[in-house]
Amino acid sequence: MNRPKETAKPGDTRQGPARSQEETEPMVAGGHSASAPTVALSVRDLTVRLPDGMERHNAIENISFDLHRGQILCVIGESGSGKSVTANTVMGLLPKAMTTSSGSITLEGREIVGMGAEELRSIRGRVVSMIFQDPLSALNPLMTVGAQIDEAMAAHGVGSVVSRRERAIELLTEVGLPDPALMYHQYPFRLSGGQRQRVMIAMALSLEPTILIADEPTTALDVTTQAQILTLIKDIQRRKGMSVMFITHDFGVVAEIADSVVVMEKGHVVERGKADKVLTAPDHPYTKRLIAAVPHLSAEDQTRPTAAAEAKPLLQVHNLVKTYRSGSRLLRTERVVPAVQDVSFEVRPGHTLGVVGESGSGKSSLGRLLNRLMDTDSGAIVFEGRDIAKLPESVFRSLRPKIQMIFQDPFASLNPRMTVGTILTVGPKAHGMPARKARDEAKALLDLVGLDARAYDRYPHEFSGGQRQRIGIARALMFKPQLLIADEAVSALDVSIQAQILELLDRIQRDTGVAMIFITHDLRVASQICDEIAVMQKGRIVEFGRPSQIFFNPTADYTRELVAAIPGEHFDDKTKAPAPAGDQKIVHISQQGKQT
Repeated sequence: MNRPKETAKPGDTRQGPARSQEETEPMVAGGHSASAPTVALSVRDLTVRLPDGMERHNAIENISFDLHRGQILCVIGESGSGKSVTANTVMGLLPKAMTTSSGSITLEGREIVGMGAEELRSIRGRVVSMIFQDPLSALNPLMTVGAQIDEAMAAHGVGSVVSRRERAIELLTEVGLPDPALMYHQYPFRLSGGQRQRVMIAMALSLEPTILIADEPTTALDVTTQAQILTLIKDIQRRKGMSVMFITHDFGVVAEIADSVVVMEKGHVVERGKADKVLTAPDHPYTKRLIAAVPHLSAEDQTRPTAAAEAKPLLQVHNLVKTYRSGSRLLRTERVVPAVQDVSFEVRPGHTLGVVGESGSGKSSLGRLLNRLMDTDSGAIVFEGRDIAKLPESVFRSLRPKIQMIFQDPFASLNPRMTVGTILTVGPKAHGMPARKARDEAKALLDLVGLDARAYDRYPHEFSGGQRQRIGIARALMFKPQLLIADEAVSALDVSIQAQILELLDRIQRDTGVAMIFITHDLRVASQICDEIAVMQKGRIVEFGRPSQIFFNPTADYTRELVAAIPGEHFDDKTKAPAPAGDQKIVHISQQGKQT
């Protein structure tokens, strides 16, 4: 397909990227360059229309790119840039409210725009497969892991029951899950986030597709699990010769795995090219802003006013213990998991304590204990001089507005039947705030966290994952809390919005003196926003100190492993910090977008 010549539209001030090699070389049938490698996926002038009443008319507009066979193409951009819409269009999974109004998608030589549902279903999984952003919501909670992998193969009439079971166990082994035969019979809720993501990869590979689409597959994972998943995807891609379209908002991930990059902004492709070129010498101002917003480990600790440093602790935690038990002791199936073990620390007004560690280290359990979302086994939680750990719920209810939480999964924590306005105002109104004041403050906070005022009357499903996270932050701030517990509050956000939210939280903290417990798996973010860091492993704090000490002079081997696993992070000789292990491609991206 010959690409139509693009002309500037009146009033269009966007700076287009320099035309890449794939655009300037002569085209042959199918839109492929005569001298280019075979193209597995070709997208030309694709436009997908949004329903009326949205912020813009099109989710994506006139986008074009190629995914070459056996390569990894990273699609990067902010929330709402159209990355996931592009992937869902290729998969034929667009919601009914959105329509493909023009353009072409050639998949292994077959045009799929306008293809019937049955024909699309026949190539979905066999030719192209997808790893979804949130494995917990993508996996059926009522089916075992093995049954779900089996179902994917049975839907295409592959093999017998016995052969499918053998294939499923083989796939679970291939993606590195422990005890695959036992894992075959487990339900998704019993697995960690990294294990669920590996199950999603196994399902995606079950029919040996030639193209794999990965939509933010490492966003919610800790750094060590993220490194394992990236290594796994690269290894599978090399061994099977697959083509991978990898959607991400993390330039560190791009530096690790990408052969080529497509940068999207508000539904348009603004830059594309080889990964090294885009990372080290970007052309478009938007790409430069994204690269400049990438967080890096900071060697400088936070400085707080003397009054805040000398204030009495707002929160004191003493020897906190929580153990999860499941199964039956009588039947010898009891499972005991020590989630939080003998944890002690204190937080002063206006200060931020960072809690970092791998999935399963006890970070989120600690946050839920502090907010009284579950009961402690033993220990004390002293807030404003009162031990709240043993308070009856009827007494603690009056203190809840003072301790607010930003949850890790905004989709699960937002009521899908309520508008955003109702979600933000129902709590304050229940605690006596007048309806008019609640509405005005809600709209002001939506603006503060970077959402349009029209978001007030919309529902959570109408927003991207990053936008839903901003709604969750606005909801927590509605109460003007004294203690804010942020559980992976920026894990789902792209780097530029992440930087804005961190700046927002820092400004609110300095203006109001709110104390914050910042639970995160992103060590780069923790180093920039936290006054002190607690490193958790298997329910215990294994190291505690200032960020500069934790990240540049760690004493615990576990901390060193976490620092070494940070994607795309490079430490120069002056920092004397450990470099990431292995032979991975590591690129440090400076504030000017230059490689150092």
